Amino acid sequence: MPSSERAAPRRRVCIGVLAHVDAGKTTLSEALLHRAGVLKQPGRVDHGDTALDTHALERRRGITIFSAQAGFSWRDTDFTLLDTPGHVDFSGEMERTLSVIDLAVLVINGADGVQAHTETLWELLRRYRLPVFLFVTKMDLEAADRDRVLEALRERLDEGAVDFSAGPPDPEELALRDEALLDRYLDTGTVTDADVAALAKARKLYPCWFGSGLRGTGVTELLDGLARFSPAPGAPEARFGARVFKISRDAQGVRQTHVRLTGGSLRPRESLRYRRADGTETEEKLTGLRSCPGVKWEAAETLAAGETGILLGLTGTYAGQGLGTEADAPAPLLSPALSYRLRLPEGLDPRAALPKLREIEEEEPLLRFVWNARARQIEVQLMGRVQIEVLTALLRDRFGWETAVDAGHVNYRETIAAPVEGAGHYEPLRHYAEVHLLLEPLPAGEGLRLAADCPADSLDLNWQRLILTHLAEKPHLGVLTGSPITDLRITLTAGRAHLKHTEGGDFRQATYRAVRQGLMKAQSVLLEPYYRFRLEVPLAQTGRAIGDIRAMRGSFSTETGAETTVLTGEAPVSEMRDYVALVAAYTGGRGKFSCVMGRYLPCHNTAEVVASLGYDPEADVENSPDSVFCAHGAGFVVRWDRADEYMHLDTGLGRDRTPRAPRLRMGNLNIDEKELEAIMEREFGPIRRPMYTRPAADRSAAAVPLLRERRETLVIDGYNVIFAWDELKKLAEESLNDARSRLAEILVNYRGFTGSEVVLVFDGYAVKGNPGEKDSFHGIRVVYTKQNESADLYIQGLLHEIGKNAAVRVVTSDNLIRLSALGSGILRTNAREFGNEVDWVMGQIGDVLRRSAQGSHAARLGDALVTVQTPGASEL
Repeated sequence: MPSSERAAPRRRVCIGVLAHVDAGKTTLSEALLHRAGVLKQPGRVDHGDTALDTHALERRRGITIFSAQAGFSWRDTDFTLLDTPGHVDFSGEMERTLSVIDLAVLVINGADGVQAHTETLWELLRRYRLPVFLFVTKMDLEAADRDRVLEALRERLDEGAVDFSAGPPDPEELALRDEALLDRYLDTGTVTDADVAALAKARKLYPCWFGSGLRGTGVTELLDGLARFSPAPGAPEARFGARVFKISRDAQGVRQTHVRLTGGSLRPRESLRYRRADGTETEEKLTGLRSCPGVKWEAAETLAAGETGILLGLTGTYAGQGLGTEADAPAPLLSPALSYRLRLPEGLDPRAALPKLREIEEEEPLLRFVWNARARQIEVQLMGRVQIEVLTALLRDRFGWETAVDAGHVNYRETIAAPVEGAGHYEPLRHYAEVHLLLEPLPAGEGLRLAADCPADSLDLNWQRLILTHLAEKPHLGVLTGSPITDLRITLTAGRAHLKHTEGGDFRQATYRAVRQGLMKAQSVLLEPYYRFRLEVPLAQTGRAIGDIRAMRGSFSTETGAETTVLTGEAPVSEMRDYVALVAAYTGGRGKFSCVMGRYLPCHNTAEVVASLGYDPEADVENSPDSVFCAHGAGFVVRWDRADEYMHLDTGLGRDRTPRAPRLRMGNLNIDEKELEAIMEREFGPIRRPMYTRPAADRSAAAVPLLRERRETLVIDGYNVIFAWDELKKLAEESLNDARSRLAEILVNYRGFTGSEVVLVFDGYAVKGNPGEKDSFHGIRVVYTKQNESADLYIQGLLHEIGKNAAVRVVTSDNLIRLSALGSGILRTNAREFGNEVDWVMGQIGDVLRRSAQGSHAARLGDALVTVQTPGASEL
């Protein structure tokens, strides 16, 4: 074809074909490919010769297990068709395709009508906000009734289902679906194809065709409708972006990453940088590309925006992943309700088998293998019995293993009853990270939502993105039973990094600990999976059916007909397992029972389940709620229930529940002077503000002065102290302003406890044009010296002025100031000695606060405060 004829690009539309099992979905897909000229003859599922179900397991069982891709053209549009599994056990494979398609074709069996799984598919399509075209097949069967099916579509799915079999319906009927369109229609009298496409895209209209995939009737009309009314995809991005929707391996075992490009293009041998599931960045070269213009995969020289294909050479991709500019897909709504113990061949080490099982898990993420360390066994989470049969066949075919599973148990989930803050700190030597998270419950079925509400000037956006990655990279376990959490919104509210010592893994540790600490503080709620069921029984068995559902703690509604009663509702999976056999028995085979996995709701027997599982959250060392802090060059662990006292940031959520901008704490505490004095008076009576006594002999006695009668004034050389205390020196490397603020806040607490007057002096000598500044900060005096006036000159002058009339002590390691103080008869303390003294004071405050919280009363001895031997604040 001449290049001039290729100038106008053709439309590219990706459609997914979905249906309940045995509805005729694959038969319709084969008919579409045949009518479009891709297949000479459509295959038949019952003959095992379809072009789309190519795996031996699919042909042996006569069902679609793995999604398949094909390409065809009709009119001016190039279509990519994704044929998805219909059986509920493989609905995870189906759901993954929803993140890459532009339009869903939902196939309905004309004889059976809308089924329970059809409603599940409809809810998924609503969640992904996808336009839907409907095709009612098997209309050649005697039991098929067009009017009855169309009425059921409108009642059980959406009233926007409109019959298009004979062409577009009355334009007035279409115009009534949208007010703006109705106004235009009243002016022009027409409804265009673009209007219909816009209604479909907005999910206000669901065009419906009737026919038979096996007989080929209605197929041409459906193809015409797809070409005319498919919503046009948005303009592709110029930059590269792609969404991974499947991982597979070819006949030679080569790993294949199935993607749809949303922007840019790719060529073989290009390098692709992306983030693995564990959060680590990697860069790998594409060893090849594959496309599927018909029903056969072939090597490709390029993949462009809008196209769906395979990338070779990538080892760390995963289903749902976004590449380039594309974000990750939402977490799947469907999840396995049951877990089974996998029995491996005798002599096969389970830990050696796990890496091979991970290959299967990559290809089927809902089929999860979990190593139970306590029981030393592998457990597999599955959707149902058919998936078990497929799994055992896959392991036999691929690895030669003969395996089996036990009876299985229910997979529980956990959530919380009310909002709570979780904080995690990770600071062994030369590491640093702190994370604060707000955990809030969401309505049932919402899953896990992640967000950030943290100022960029307090925590760099790169660190914030990393924290969100760590939140998403693994299932976080609840504290009741060790089950994964769900129906929660987790919001990053604050965090802190160190300029030199923070590494990515530090934030992983802090994030995990923050989640667990929040859960430990929260009121946890155990959730169990519920089936959504439909039970049809003869009228004579209505009472038995109602009694069964009530006994199973189910909820339901009834609809009574001439010969049967239909019950629809929800019931716990734990109670409803294997009920289908019981229905067949008590109805003599005349009853019909179907169920699909629904949502997670509060467990009906929480105490019983918690007791039977016997989970101890504090013994789970891989999911610790405790934090790690650093003092004197060594890390130490602080239990989750005391960790809030030691956090370096305070959002307010962990204390008075009043949100505020994150701020550094005052030492290891965060308490204002009035609150501290109120506690001290409650503990010790009216404060006479004596100096405190020297502690026991095994403490650093030289660092603490004896009791004095006169109120002491401390004059502190600010910068000298900052660069003498390791904590403040480390902080000053990031922000000198933060270090100054931290020192001032520590001294506010010190003053509140000791009653000393405090003058904090900072050197402004070299700041050009600096006039100097004197201010008050919560009762301490803060001085910034003026230009050409050094801190030592200011302090010498101050000491000379007040030294004769007050008990004065100067805190500095500067030899000139110390010499001047000595000449004036003023006490001297170097910066490190004063640090020990502050540690001791903070320990005393912490001890008072703990006793106050416990409602106890400290001893009084005369008018002086009697100290109690406690660790210094930096040693706790």
